[in-house]
Amino acid sequence: MSDRLYSFVGSGSGRWNIVQLTPVVGEPLPDAACVGVFNGPVAPLPEHSAWCLRGVTSNERYVTAAEHAQLTARQPALDRTEALCAALIPVRKTQAWWDLAQDDRRAIIEERSAHIKTGLNYLPAIARRLHHGRDLGEPFDFLTWFEYSPAHAGTFEELVTRLRSTEEWTYVDREIDIRLVRAAGT
Repeated sequence: MSDRLYSFVGSGSGRWNIVQLTPVVGEPLPDAACVGVFNGPVAPLPEHSAWCLRGVTSNERYVTAAEHAQLTARQPALDRTEALCAALIPVRKTQAWWDLAQDDRRAIIEERSAHIKTGLNYLPAIARRLHHGRDLGEPFDFLTWFEYSPAHAGTFEELVTRLRSTEEWTYVDREIDIRLVRAAGT
């Protein structure tokens, strides 16, 4: 699992400079200047770390075979040269969400909220990777990492606005929006 584990460390140094750290719903995170992204565990944490969020990559849980094929065909690689902007959006959903059966969550995610269809409309301009934290006992169920070029910053705003206006987002009880720019020389 360590190759699927990612640690996002908010501190005074890191590859990504924080330009905005905004609580959308629920309690905020402590302020930090930068985010370091590490593939694997981070121990000990860098000195003066404000927080560390962990999640594992996993299989796509709510997609059909056709949707999986579309996502795979259109999803760009992370760490593209032109992707100087990023967003880390940690999300926790309510217990009511987790009390639903898998097919009921799928119905909310796609049939009624069009989460997957909406996301497909923004590929390949915006690359993304989902990390699961719930089963690790982390404070957020999901950590979504997005990368995009400055030319697509408005496109990214449109994407998150559309997703936050859906029925699915009525089940979110904590969300932080962390906007980043790549540190010079990295």
